[in-house]
Amino acid sequence: MKNSTQLTIASLLSLLLLSLHFVDDIHRGISPAGADNIGAVVILVVWLVGILLLGERRLGIAIMLLGGVLAAGMPVLHMRGSRYPTIAEGDGGFFFVWILVAVGTAGVYTIILALRELWIRRAGRAG
Repeated sequence: MKNSTQLTIASLLSLLLLSLHFVDDIHRGISPAGADNIGAVVILVVWLVGILLLGERRLGIAIMLLGGVLAAGMPVLHMRGSRYPTIAEGDGGFFFVWILVAVGTAGVYTIILALRELWIRRAGRAG
């Protein structure tokens, strides 16, 4: 499978998992329900545009790279929080922890593929 196809799939998976994570945070009261959540929607839309409309351009790859960084950072932010053990051990804790692990894994894989794609394009132009 081509690197660019893998990058598209990994980015879409990261976006899906991160959106599930955002909803779970709101449901648990970690993030307040309200109009402030429009910011998350804007981030996800920009990321989706980067994946589907700009995926063959450097700008799209850069957006996917930033999305991967955002996804990879989510477990770090939550697992260092003081409420993490309580949430992880409570009702729905399995889903909460699984989403964090999955979004972090997909995010790191997206970062690797985006960097690889940028490297391939740079090497292709240099040669």
